[in-house]
Amino acid sequence: MGKREKRRTRRAGVVRTRRFVRALPTLMIAGGVLFDALTPPKFTAIPLFAAAPLIAAPFFSRASTIRTGVAALLAVVGLRVLSGNLLQVVPSIELLTVLTVSVLAVVINGVVRRSNEQLASARVIAETAMRAVLPTPSDRIGGLHVAARYEAAQADEFVGGDLFSVTDSPHGVRLVVGDVRGKGLDAVEAVAVVIGAFREAAEQEETLEGVARRLERALARESDRRGGLDAFEGFITAVLAEVPPDSDRVRIVNRGPPEPLLLHTDGALDVLGPSVPALPLGMDLGVWPDRADEWDLPPGATLLLYTDGLSEARNAEGVFYDPAERLRGRIFPGPEELLSALTDDVRLHTGGESTDDMALLAVVRPAEGQPDRRRTVKIVGLGDGGE
Repeated sequence: MGKREKRRTRRAGVVRTRRFVRALPTLMIAGGVLFDALTPPKFTAIPLFAAAPLIAAPFFSRASTIRTGVAALLAVVGLRVLSGNLLQVVPSIELLTVLTVSVLAVVINGVVRRSNEQLASARVIAETAMRAVLPTPSDRIGGLHVAARYEAAQADEFVGGDLFSVTDSPHGVRLVVGDVRGKGLDAVEAVAVVIGAFREAAEQEETLEGVARRLERALARESDRRGGLDAFEGFITAVLAEVPPDSDRVRIVNRGPPEPLLLHTDGALDVLGPSVPALPLGMDLGVWPDRADEWDLPPGATLLLYTDGLSEARNAEGVFYDPAERLRGRIFPGPEELLSALTDDVRLHTGGESTDDMALLAVVRPAEGQPDRRRTVKIVGLGDGGE
């Protein structure tokens, strides 16, 4: 069985488990009624009735938990009325037991909800900090049209460490898109370190390989300052790009993230894979001989950099999103429209339940006399009869 099949099987198993858990309180009450009706009076189904609201407490809303407790109580009362012993000592103790457990279940539900609210608050704080740390690039930098997008995962408690930055340096427009290991506020702090080091290096280093080496040193210093890898996120997958002044070429150093895409004005698409694979930045495995690969950047072409939150987004069947397949043959008026269409298509693919953050950065080298708007071909979902 391949990795995709395993992921698909695992996801289907999670869905089945959730459905079963949602139905379990009702099944417990129904099973209790059936057990009580089919067994002699000396046998009791009270544990089943008491378990129903306890199971509902961590998974249901407060109102649903209360309704489950009331249903369990009514079931016990109905059974005892039918048996004619409602006012006897043992049935009264049974009712008191179910009532006590139901009240306890409501208390547990409140504790769980407050914990979830605290987690949500921590996520909001981390996401707000991330958006504050990430620089919002201008839409025109060094003669290039630029758009960037950070999309937080919808199916996770903490934001990741996805990042982007663009700067117009004496050596050309330099860009970085990366993904720091880890999540939460620690990842946000690591992002701030990486972006600060990139801005400084982009201005001072003559080559893109030099920028990569500066980032390596910055990560090493931060790791030493915090007492080693475990105290710091430690490494990042990153792609660095450079468009020299008045040039129709783009240089790229790829240190682990998905391969950038180059979209042409006629809908053709190139995948810009590195000539020599390289490890992520900050792995502390010795000096890595970076090598910048070069490609043509024709007028009107769009360079798209992205993190694996895009390429590893999965649908309900566990199928990964393939940006090259989805974008090939499509054209867009500009980089902002490209990113908007792309993020909408990912949401459609995942059903709005993405499990990883993603950073997207698109730059266009405008063509001379290029009209403001070009024909746009909408990205549509797989198998829904698109163009």
